[in-house]
Amino acid sequence: MPTFSRRISRLSHLVVPITLSAVGGAALFFGIVSLLAIPITPLLWRDALLIIAGIAALGTGIWQFSGMAMLPISESTSSPDGELVFGFGQAGKPPQIVVLSGGAGMLVLASLGDHVARMTCIVPAQDPVEYYYRAAGLFNFQNVYYVTPVPAPLDVMATLDDGTVANVRHLSVNPQIAEHHVTRLALRDLAGAATPLPRLVAEAIRDADAIILGPGGLFESLLPNMLIDSFREAVSKSAARKLYICNLMTEPGRTTGFSVADHIREIKRYAGFAPDYVLVNVQRIDSDVHQLYAAAHQSPVYLSPEEYEETAVLPGDRDGQRRLVIEGSVVIEADLASSVIQYTATLDNPDQSRAVHVLRHDADKLTATVLELLRRT
Repeated sequence: MPTFSRRISRLSHLVVPITLSAVGGAALFFGIVSLLAIPITPLLWRDALLIIAGIAALGTGIWQFSGMAMLPISESTSSPDGELVFGFGQAGKPPQIVVLSGGAGMLVLASLGDHVARMTCIVPAQDPVEYYYRAAGLFNFQNVYYVTPVPAPLDVMATLDDGTVANVRHLSVNPQIAEHHVTRLALRDLAGAATPLPRLVAEAIRDADAIILGPGGLFESLLPNMLIDSFREAVSKSAARKLYICNLMTEPGRTTGFSVADHIREIKRYAGFAPDYVLVNVQRIDSDVHQLYAAAHQSPVYLSPEEYEETAVLPGDRDGQRRLVIEGSVVIEADLASSVIQYTATLDNPDQSRAVHVLRHDADKLTATVLELLRRT
């Protein structure tokens, strides 16, 4: 994957631009002085050649210098052996990213459009794209585009651990299955699994520097597109970094009881790859909010010690901090959420509503975390 920033750590890299600039400047100076002081015709060609060579060398040196920016010497800009670190100031073109999520998740990430060349949101196979077009028109996001992976919405069916089979879009509105979870996801129309990808979708995946899964329902927003053979193959073959934003809470009737590792395993099962990075919310919630979610058969998705497998150093981490690796993915904990007030109806009196605190992905926190991760990889 093309990186979004580059750095060098050896002072010897400056030898060439310094030498070229010095030699070019000297040649240009002496050529002009000689031409003005001794305007002898037979020597004009020598002076002209000297001036041309000086301009060429000086220009090359300046051009090489233009890609570098010297940073003040400090602990953060020096390597462990004391070498001064220089960073390239020209980071190249802004990245292109692809987002696989549902409507709410895409809205949370929409501010990324201000920092990228293009953000292509590929909507779930079962959703009509008109909804997303209306959202785009209302909010007028910059560099954000919506495309659909199939010409017409597909029916995605889910099988639960108790044998119940239902359309995945209807799971969240059925309280009778809240304690269960999905064990199998499939397309009702098997012919849809081989649907050729639209050109815009194929090009977006091909040209992406990063593919972001989430935030959104695992079985409802992220995995349905992976049931399309051509889509799954395109994403699997893409050289883009793949980032999964894990849900804050489990989803009743879909991921009840799921751990972080369970979420990653389902992505590997249907997509054929483990995300390069997984972002998990580290913020703990208040006990009253926890009880509210528990009543709805939801629990926070946190890392637990029994999930730890191994550790690795994240590329670009100057402090050498080791990160957790679970199911082949580097898992990063960060503050990604905020508590917001939501008005909801009570079960005893549906005509009345009460204010409750709920946990939601914070757009600013999530955008900042994603951008920082993309800069370092």
